[in-house]
Amino acid sequence: MHDKYVSSNEKLRRAALAEYAIFKSGEDKDYDQLTFLAAKICQVPVAKISIIGKNKIWYKSVYGTEQAEIPRKNSFCEHSIYAGEEIFIINSDHHPEFFEYSREIYGQEFHFYAGVPLVNAHGHAIAVFCIFDTKVRKLDEAQKKALMALANQSMNLFESRKQKTKLQHVQRKLKQKYKDLEKFASLVSHDIKSPLANIISLTELLKDENKKNLDEQSRQYLDFLVESSYSLRNYVDGILSFYRSDHILEKDFEDVHLPSLLKKITDLYSLEENVKISYPEKGQLKNINKAALSQVFMNLISNALKYNSREVRKVDINFNTTDTYYCFAVSDNGNGISKNDTEKIFQLFTTLDAQDRDGNPGSGIGLATVKKHIDHMQGSIEVISEKGKGSTFKFKIKRP
Repeated sequence: MHDKYVSSNEKLRRAALAEYAIFKSGEDKDYDQLTFLAAKICQVPVAKISIIGKNKIWYKSVYGTEQAEIPRKNSFCEHSIYAGEEIFIINSDHHPEFFEYSREIYGQEFHFYAGVPLVNAHGHAIAVFCIFDTKVRKLDEAQKKALMALANQSMNLFESRKQKTKLQHVQRKLKQKYKDLEKFASLVSHDIKSPLANIISLTELLKDENKKNLDEQSRQYLDFLVESSYSLRNYVDGILSFYRSDHILEKDFEDVHLPSLLKKITDLYSLEENVKISYPEKGQLKNINKAALSQVFMNLISNALKYNSREVRKVDINFNTTDTYYCFAVSDNGNGISKNDTEKIFQLFTTLDAQDRDGNPGSGIGLATVKKHIDHMQGSIEVISEKGKGSTFKFKIKRP
């Protein structure tokens, strides 16, 4: 008898079958390989994976015949799912009535049948893994175990495809929600930036036209108002940039000459005073997301220079490889980060009590974007830093 409970509720059984989305889902080589093995191991001419519908039986895989579907009534498979046996085996010499009914159904004369019900976790038999022979025969213990093992693998395949279908559905919904969120962020940022621009321009105009009428404290208040408006505008830009960064992750993968990539990025900062950036002279990267890696380096280098109050600002980039990763390190002689803050700096919207060279606070978005890109490239990032002595950001990405 079956170790598992087998439900006799037909309505629930059909509902369970519908969850697998396999009704007439076409040929599949994975299932075909299982029926082929069953026929060869058990030395029978026909093997099938039979899906039990409401009134019909159709086949996910068939070996040895071209039969498409049959009526369910009086079929061997219908008897299998309600027999309560781990393997339902019958021969024509002991049960001639079964084979007389089935001759017309199957369109050929069989004298042996063995079927293993494919039962899900809730006890619903959604299908039968079965074999047929045109002569009376028996299965030895090894053949029975092999047939049950192949049936179990068939059920595992059904479960795997079911979970894959669910995951694809969830991914589609998440992708749509993310698009809606990106659209919302874009609209909100536009609606916020327009009045911000008016606040900044009107405040500057108020300062210019009332220079003689305003005392020092009033002018300082207006300066604070302008500074806060610029900070809010940068924050809104950062939010929009974070959500739009997913488009970078969808870029094609390509081979990259690392020195050429870094030269284009570091040239952007060459006009700034007292900036020294060094990077490797060699390095070839295979099949990577060039746009995402470029964004990572741009954010790390930009932060290294912005949060650096030294007279000569230095950034040193190193590169090495392992069997599975491309490894990078971006070091600077900047202001550094306290040990209490090194764990949280990669969290979105997490800001420290630090200001850049121009006195502006961070938005808490740049390093979160860096981590998102590196995670997508199947890598990781960490920071080693000491307050007042600079930082080293070490990260690695998966290599092909």
